[in-house]
Amino acid sequence: MAILRYSASADNTITNAFRSNLEASSRATGSNMGYADSVEVFSIYGQVSSSAGQTQELARTLIKFPTTAMTADRAASPQRLPDSGSVSWYLKMYNAEHPFTLPENFTLRVAPITTDWSEGTGLDMDEYKDRTVSNWMKATSTKSWTAQGGDYSSTANFDVTFPEGYEDLEVDITNIVEWWLNGGQTNYGIG
Repeated sequence: MAILRYSASADNTITNAFRSNLEASSRATGSNMGYADSVEVFSIYGQVSSSAGQTQELARTLIKFPTTAMTADRAASPQRLPDSGSVSWYLKMYNAEHPFTLPENFTLRVAPITTDWSEGTGLDMDEYKDRTVSNWMKATSTKSWTAQGGDYSSTANFDVTFPEGYEDLEVDITNIVEWWLNGGQTNYGIG
């Protein structure tokens, strides 16, 4: 059987970063980057001091996959997608080169999202002016995350280490995708 590639059906970057003025009361928690041409992940510590000490700024990536198409390909005749146990699923994401300093020797956790979310229509990854659904505080226009920054499963997580900082991400997420396809968990994507 050939290799099948499924692209994300929705993606977004959400953040609690400070706006460009770096005022402690000016976090971009309502911003949305669902229509941006790339996604970002970052952790910035100590850019701003507050009465509670140094602050941390975070960005997370949310990605949803077209499991309806996957299920249809598995049910097709002839079958386009092998049965569970006869296929492996890999998440592949590629580093977007940029002129900024890269961190080294860090680990990202890939985890299933447990709450449905909306992609949103934001584009601005610099000033964080686009304030639409699915942001650091809200999963949809009517539903907040249980925890700020998103709701994630505590099982089926994968830690991926980046020794140099510019590596591409490739991780076998077979158990997560088969969990979705077999009805063990609703597909809300991964973060």
